Amino acid sequence: MAITIELDLQIASEDDDVPEPEQFNQWVSSALILGHYDANPELPIEITIRIVDRTESQTLNNTYRQKDKPTNVLSFPFESPDEIPLQLLGDLVICAPIVREEATEQHKSLQSHWAHMVIHGCLHLIGFDHIEESDADIMESLETRIMDGLGYADPYAMNIN
Repeated sequence: MAITIELDLQIASEDDDVPEPEQFNQWVSSALILGHYDANPELPIEITIRIVDRTESQTLNNTYRQKDKPTNVLSFPFESPDEIPLQLLGDLVICAPIVREEATEQHKSLQSHWAHMVIHGCLHLIGFDHIEESDADIMESLETRIMDGLGYADPYAMNIN
């Protein structure tokens, strides 16, 4: 299945380790295809990914989730009215310093952890969640399958590279 993605990549971080736009496109594409997103092939899929530092992440996390600390990824799905022909998935906000720190703490490559954060966030945008254990099992299994298809290790295994 071929999909067209219009990615609005916003870099609002001082971090030097942000992947290239092509990588973000690949990760988004893989998540949507393997997540079985029901895309209209005649319309591009629009998504915004904003890369931020701790302060912005913490502000958004506190405002929208009442958690006063920065977090790795926030997902803001957009629900388009049926009568409007638009495939705007929503926004992902990823905190670059948190991604870097988690990759180090979890003994993962930085590239692999970036891929996981984008895939995880995209799955949230298309309706997956992990609040209930059974839903978490489904989502984690799908994330692992997508990561494997891209040549990355299981993101839930401990001490991986």
